[in-house]
Amino acid sequence: MKKIIITILVLVLAVACKTNPFTGKSTLNFYPNSQMFPMAFSQYDQFLEENKVVKGTSEAQMITKVGQRIATAAERWLDANGHPGYLKDYQWEYNLVDDETVNAWCMPGGKIVFYTGILPIAQDETGIAVVMGHEVAHALADHGAQRMSASTLQQIGAVAGNVAIKDDQTRGLFNQAYGVGSQIGVMLPFSRNHETEADRIGLQIMAIAGYDPSEAAELWKRMKANSGGQAPPEFLSTHPSNDTRINNLTAWAPAAKQEARKFGVTSFK
Repeated sequence: MKKIIITILVLVLAVACKTNPFTGKSTLNFYPNSQMFPMAFSQYDQFLEENKVVKGTSEAQMITKVGQRIATAAERWLDANGHPGYLKDYQWEYNLVDDETVNAWCMPGGKIVFYTGILPIAQDETGIAVVMGHEVAHALADHGAQRMSASTLQQIGAVAGNVAIKDDQTRGLFNQAYGVGSQIGVMLPFSRNHETEADRIGLQIMAIAGYDPSEAAELWKRMKANSGGQAPPEFLSTHPSNDTRINNLTAWAPAAKQEARKFGVTSFK
């Protein structure tokens, strides 16, 4: 059984790599768009049915406007860099949901939700573009499928250990150590890396869309103030710390503007 699991794992890893056009990195991905997108679209529709979607307001219209500009910018970058048709299966949709939660999210395939609770922190169209760029970037980089793939590997590792270890006491110790070790040592860093990738990709595409990437760090300063300093240590979190994000975004903003200039964008709102 142990040999079978190892063989399956090796085969899965051999065929599960996909290159991220925005980073040039080979990424772990067991789940093709043809599998991920229909599932995500169905879950998104169900979420909208169960929550209060805001329609027709200036804020809802702005969410759609900014989302469309960001998606168009992403497509321009992909076409210019040798990836035409990369977004052919995406079905972009942008909805504002009446909820005090300070959050926004994007499902695989381009299904996006903003909660009204994040609007006071975003403050204006450019702030919304910062958040939108980040969320769109998650979809562009297949982060959802990568997280599912990593979780699958984590589960395979647990099964392999339990099969290989015959002694009950030793197996119990393994399960405790493996659970904590794989979470803190692998899964959380994996998630933080995705957030950092999305910050950098999002900064680039918001600049191509004509929004000032220098405002990204300012938004995260407001996010930090809103949190009141209440956050777990970075190594125990799925996200980089606010200070890490602020420093990164400040450092990356000039390069994002330079990338936008390649597309004729020389002024930013």
